[in-house]
Amino acid sequence: MSNRFASGKKAIAECDRCGQQYRLSKLKTEIIKTKKYELLVCPECWDPDQPQLQLGMFPVDDPQALRNPRRDTTYVTSGLNANGNLSGGSRDIQWGWNPVGGARFFDSLLTPNYLALTAQVGTVTISTS
Repeated sequence: MSNRFASGKKAIAECDRCGQQYRLSKLKTEIIKTKKYELLVCPECWDPDQPQLQLGMFPVDDPQALRNPRRDTTYVTSGLNANGNLSGGSRDIQWGWNPVGGARFFDSLLTPNYLALTAQVGTVTISTS
């Protein structure tokens, strides 16, 4: 059975994007979101299919939980911090906003206030010419 089309070894065609003439065999089919379009573009105009355009097309498996988790032992075994106070390990949080240190009357044992506020007030002189 014979082929119904010519071989096209030396056929000339135009890029559908820029209009430059190239050999037909050098032009590539444009693919957008995994779909082929009837655009033939030159190697300079051809863009590979962007993976970001395929978001949501395939299911995503992104597990967050741990198998066989262990408790946090650093809370007990962390020792003293640089100031000589007991460190809370990974839970030793010193918040820096309202109130400074985070300690209130009901949670002062959980979040002790070891923060020391240091501030200076100076003057600024602005001159215009």
